[in-house]
Parts: sequence; structure tokens; C-alpha cells
Amino acid sequence: MDLQEVVASGVLEQRELLGQGVLSTQQLVAATLDGIDAAAHLGAFTHVLREEAKAEAIARDQERAAGDPVGPLHGIPIAIKDEIDVAGAVTTFGTRANSTPAVADAEVVRRLRAAGAVIVGKTTMPEFGQWPYTESSTFGVTRNPWDTTRSTGGSSGGSAAAVAAGLVPAALGGDGGGSIRIPSACCGLFGLKPHRGRVSNAPNAHLWWALGVVGPLTRGVLDSAIVYDVIRGSTPTDRFRAPDPITSFETAARSAARPLRIGYSMKSPTPLVKSNPLHVRAVRDTANLLAELGHTVIEIDPDYPDPTLAFFPQFFGGVRAEAAEVDHPELLERRTKQTMALGAWVRRPLVEWAIRAGESVTRKTDRIFTECDLLLTPTVAIRPPRLGVLDGANTVRAQFAAIPMIAYTALWNVTGSPAAALPAGVGDDGLPLSVQLVGPANGETTILTVAAQLEQARPHPRPGQ
Repeated sequence: MDLQEVVASGVLEQRELLGQGVLSTQQLVAATLDGIDAAAHLGAFTHVLREEAKAEAIARDQERAAGDPVGPLHGIPIAIKDEIDVAGAVTTFGTRANSTPAVADAEVVRRLRAAGAVIVGKTTMPEFGQWPYTESSTFGVTRNPWDTTRSTGGSSGGSAAAVAAGLVPAALGGDGGGSIRIPSACCGLFGLKPHRGRVSNAPNAHLWWALGVVGPLTRGVLDSAIVYDVIRGSTPTDRFRAPDPITSFETAARSAARPLRIGYSMKSPTPLVKSNPLHVRAVRDTANLLAELGHTVIEIDPDYPDPTLAFFPQFFGGVRAEAAEVDHPELLERRTKQTMALGAWVRRPLVEWAIRAGESVTRKTDRIFTECDLLLTPTVAIRPPRLGVLDGANTVRAQFAAIPMIAYTALWNVTGSPAAALPAGVGDDGLPLSVQLVGPANGETTILTVAAQLEQARPHPRPGQ
């Protein structure tokens, strides 16, 4: 048995090997930590929890040996984006301005541990997740395993690099404007942004108000579903809550897809943004494949509403709220200080107005799903750019640089709708292609079923294949 091949496999494969007793959690975690150390040049991790993970691995093996009940992630190494609390580790938000360790796990981390997962480290992000590029003055750049001169996207770029490089089978990210889907697209991963309120943000009442959600990045659809079934569900402190799905996410990912009406469009919700021809081809190829699989597929004009007035007050309000909580505000990046100054006009009443404006946007996009069951689009407009996108950029230049990355994704944060980036082969440039599937309210199970069907027909590529 090649331990590095096991480390680079998925949640399901690792779970089966651990359950069969082919290897121990201690062996798996030790090999995982070795792999993380060997791939330090990628810049995927801000903090590796070596001793803590080794201690958890011992406990997991003892529990299994004692015949104790084991959870669905028992012994599986998982990484956590550095905006989510892990007890004993500093929640950096990608900044040097925090120095106090978290006193308790966030609710999603608590649920992962309760399911048996072993938390191996915190992953890199740009400061407060403001940018779809994982670059910062604190932690440097995060490199794409497909081409280390290229960006992973962001803001969950460290999580994407860790999974794409085969360092962990799953890593949690956050998505406030595309930050799960964008790095998934750049790194050839499956990344589902859940419906608003599907996953708890506790101990926080919200993440960037109505925009932000938490979820895993994985290589395969079924792995994502398995993790989601562990972490989904709200708590009394969550401002937003989603109703329980009719079926589990894992059941949906394993189910045969019934024929659906799927609309596709290359039109961007952001005016004047055009998608790269490789991405246009990926959408058309996926549309053709869906038709071959028995779905009714038609090109549509979604007639997107403008989400700008709903998005930006929540964006600025979210960054300002997180920045207000740091230990050493004087250590914030120059660009973040500019963002805070630029958003000084944002106050709580305006944020609440923006949330209501988002509800109006949602009513307009709901019309799309009277015409079709799912919407197929590009995930991002451009190919993964070379590193250094943010070098020397002030906040205005950085926001303009973000537009082609978030053009297809940010609308669905405003509406709260579920949307997933899924691999669509490899481009002529040797980098992964991705398409986005968007569903109606609470439509994650439909997305998962179709995404799994597509994965079976067109297996997801990996770096170096």
C-alpha cells in the first residue's frame, strides 16, 4: 500500500481503508503531515496542527479498537480555512493583526470532530477574504498545484491548493462572493456553495451578513455530500436558516438523475464581462453531455437583475465588522485600511436595507427556475492568472481585478441560492476547466445528483494526469 496514494485519495476511499483496518488513523495522519511539510512551497497552510492532529489520531484509533461507535468521518484528515475558529489556534482571517487563540471550535469544526474527523491545520486566505486571489503581505502567495506560477483564485485558495495537491481529501472554505467556487474552478475541484442558512456560522450570527456561507472543497461530488451531511444544520444563534432537505446529500449524490430541464447561458450577470473562449466551450460541451444523458437542455437569456446595490454594502459592512474585532488594527494591510475608509459610509441600517434589496433580486432570479430546473454557466470569466495580481494594487485596483473572477458567482451570494463549480476537463493551456450549476432555493440535492452524473460520465481530472 502506497501511503501517499492513500493520502491523495478521497474521503470515501480513506474511510473504507480505515474501516477495513488496512491502515490506522495514526499512519494516515502521519503521512498527511509529511505531505503537507513536503508541499510547503504551495503556501496552502497558515498553521499546521501537528501535535494536536497526532493526539487526535491516537484517540481515534483507541475508539475504534474499543469498539466504540464511529462517525462518518472517523479518522479522516480535514483542513479548515483560517476564518473559522479552531480551539487553540489563532483565527487569522489572513492577517497578522490577530494574535489571540480561539477558545472553542466553531460549530462546523465541532461537528467535524464529533463525526471523527482529525483537524490537521488552518488554510491560507487573503486578508478578510476580500479578494478572489490568495495573496497577502502576511502569508505571501498560494500556488496552484496545476501550475505553481498561477493563482489558486480565492478567497479559499489555501483550501483549494491543499485538496488539489492531494494533501487532504477535504477542506472547509467560505463563500461570500464566489470564494468556494472560484478556487475550485482554478484548481479543478468540486465546490458547492450551499443555500443560505444551510450550514451554521456559529459562534457568529452570520458571515458577511447575508452573503457568506461555509462549505467543503473536494475532488469528488460524493465526498462533498458526505462532509455536508456532517456539517449542515442551523443553531439558535444563526440569523439565517434553511429547511432540512427531503433526502440526505449523500443519498442525492448516489441517486440516478431524473430527466431535468437545464438552461445554459454564457451571458454574465456583470455587464461588459465576456467569458474566455475555453470557458464558453466548456459550457457548450457540458450542455451537449447533459443532453446525451437525457436532459432537456436549452440556451436561455436569464435576464439577470443587477445585484450591485445589495452586494457592496454587505461586502464593506462584513469587512469592517471583521476588522473591528482584530487585536492589532495597526497591523492591517494598507489595502484593507483603504477598504475600510472606502466603506466608511456603510452603517447597520444600510446593511439591513441591502439585505432587503437582495430579497428583491432573489424574486427576480426565481423566474429563471420557472423555466428550468438548473442553470448552467461559466464559473469564472478568465483563466487562472499568474501570481502577483494584487502586487502594489490599492483597494480600487484590486476590486477591478476581482470583477472577471466574481462576475458569474457573486449574484448567487446575494440571492442565497445554491451553486456549484464542477470540473469540465482541461484546457489547451493545461489548466482545469470549470462550469457552474445553479439551483433554485434549497436545490442542493438536485445539483449534487446532476453533478455526480456528470462526474461519472466525465471523470474529474487531477494535476499531472
